[in-house]
Amino acid sequence: MYEELERGLGYHFQNQALLENALTHSSYANERRDGRSSNERLEFLGDSILGFVVADALYRSLPDRPEGDLTRIRADLVCERSLAKAAAGLRLGEFLLLGHGEEQGGGRHRDSIVADAVESILAAAYLDGGFAAAKGIIERLILQEIPTGHPGNFDCKTMLQELVQREKDQIIRYTLTGESGPDHDKRFLVQVERNGVVVGTGAGKSKKKAEQAAADEALKALFPREYAEALAQR
Repeated sequence: MYEELERGLGYHFQNQALLENALTHSSYANERRDGRSSNERLEFLGDSILGFVVADALYRSLPDRPEGDLTRIRADLVCERSLAKAAAGLRLGEFLLLGHGEEQGGGRHRDSIVADAVESILAAAYLDGGFAAAKGIIERLILQEIPTGHPGNFDCKTMLQELVQREKDQIIRYTLTGESGPDHDKRFLVQVERNGVVVGTGAGKSKKKAEQAAADEALKALFPREYAEALAQR
C-alpha cells in the first residue's frame, strides 16, 4: 500500500501500522472515533530525533563554525519550509489520512501538515528499525546538502535567548494564550515573558510559528539595534 512512499524514504517498514499511524492526521482520527491515534505523539518524538541528528551532523561537518551559526543553520534545515520541501519530493500529501474538513481545505498541500508528517515518519522509523533507520532517512531527505553560507531562515527564538542570556538570572518563557479556528485552519496565540513580564505576543498557524512571531516582537522591543544589524546580514 505504501511501497512508493517507502522507496522514496529508502526504508521498508516491518510494522506497517507504525507508518499508517504516522500518516494519520488528528482530523481523521477525530472523525473516525474508532480508537485510532493521530500522529501527534510521533511528531513530538520525531522532532527531537531530527534535531539531534542534524545537530550531530553540523557539529562534525562544520568544525570551525560558532555555536550561534550552528544553531541557525540547524533551524534552516529543520524548519517547516525545509520539511515541506522534503515532503513534496516524496509526494507525501497523497498518502495522508485526513478528515473531510481538512481534505476540503487543501490539507494535503498545507506545509504545516506535511512537515509534521515528516517528523512523525522519522519517529515511526525509529520505533520500527532503531536509530539507524531514522538517521538514514534524515540523511537522505534533509542532509544531502548542508549549507555553509550565512543561515537564511532567521531563528528569532534563538537570537532572543542569546541576547537575553548576556545578563545573569534571565528567564524566557513562552505561553500559549489562545487558539481558534477549525482543525484545518487553526490559529495560535502566544506570549513571551522575560522574568515574568510580557515582552512580545505573536500569532501563527502553528505553535512554533506563533512563538517565532512573539520572539520577533520581543527582539524589536528589547534589542532593536542588534536585531536590525542581524537582519541586514542575512
